[in-house]
Amino acid sequence: MTLERTTRLIGLYLFLGFIACIFVLPILFMVMSSFKPDLQLLSDSASLRAFLPVGDIGVDNYRDAFSRAPVGLFIFNSVFITATTLVLSLFLASIAAFSFVFIEWRGKTVVLAIIIATYILPFETVAVPLLLLVNNLPWLTTEGVTWGWLNSYQVQIVPWIIRALEIFLFVQYFRDLPRDLVESARVEGASWFQVYRRVVMPLSGPVIATVAILKFLEMYNNQFIWPIMVVQEEGLRPIMVGLLYFFQLNTAWGEIMAYLTIITVPVLAFYLVLQRAFIASIASTGVKG
Repeated sequence: MTLERTTRLIGLYLFLGFIACIFVLPILFMVMSSFKPDLQLLSDSASLRAFLPVGDIGVDNYRDAFSRAPVGLFIFNSVFITATTLVLSLFLASIAAFSFVFIEWRGKTVVLAIIIATYILPFETVAVPLLLLVNNLPWLTTEGVTWGWLNSYQVQIVPWIIRALEIFLFVQYFRDLPRDLVESARVEGASWFQVYRRVVMPLSGPVIATVAILKFLEMYNNQFIWPIMVVQEEGLRPIMVGLLYFFQLNTAWGEIMAYLTIITVPVLAFYLVLQRAFIASIASTGVKG
């Protein structure tokens, strides 16, 4: 190995290490701060002690966080809402993209263009009309048909089931798949749904993992403005609304760090699972000639 190549590798590793620190240090600060009382947390934040387990270390912040707010219930609500939305989104977005790519029907190009164009609309422009709409929609319950979706799980799930971005990603991926497989399956008598389920989706592991990660982060991290508008019952609130409990009266910074550490665990677990699935799907995806 020449000196020039060694220098380049050292420079590359230093650059990658710097980028890694940008992402790791905030998480390390959050975790370390969650074990410190407020006064020490604030004083350590001005030095490298903020990233070290030094000083008065304990789990009081975690105990106090669970005492201040129903943390377990908030996490369950967020995981349930996110998982349900994710499953429905993957199915509906993929089957919609399948119809746009493989099935011929009049006006599909225009419809797809309109769907993609909706992606530029910020949520704030449709929040109030959407609120008025869901407040007057029927829902079938054990007690019969009720009107209005406020204070429910469905009002936090249905409006976010399918977005333009998910359909666009599936469409772009499906367009790169070989048409010969679809045509061969159709010649052998397979229905369109059989082609979707047995031919196209088994080859779509990378895009499924990509859409799943993006959808999970969107639903799990952005559940704040909309739930505040449509949910007043504590038992239905997601984790982001739970942050407001720690800013009432005196701000409890240590408890906030403990709460953030707790709610980060499902995100990291989901990412690690999807990362392995993403790598496995890339290794197994391919068409033999």
